[in-house]
Amino acid sequence: GRSWWRRARARAGGCAHRAPFMDVDAEVDALCQHCKRLGHPNATGAIVVKFGVLFKDETCANTFEALNGTLRAAKKRKKLTFQGDMLLQGVSDDVDITLLE
Repeated sequence: GRSWWRRARARAGGCAHRAPFMDVDAEVDALCQHCKRLGHPNATGAIVVKFGVLFKDETCANTFEALNGTLRAAKKRKKLTFQGDMLLQGVSDDVDITLLE
């Protein structure tokens, strides 16, 4: 069954029966702040930042363990939008991420 999971979590020093707690809403809010810091207003006044700019920013790299996961969570919460489901370094560097709030 799940004994491999319990052993792996115990070795990692975590709880054996559930994944470690993450405050996704706080990460999404932090991501929106970084988009405001790095982005610029477009013709409609919405803040836009290129994925490559966000990905290569040292502060973002140190803040988000999984930038793609946080981006998807923010998109699901309708805080921002971008083309596609997943953004990849290099391939997606010129994709616009637009804040919706």
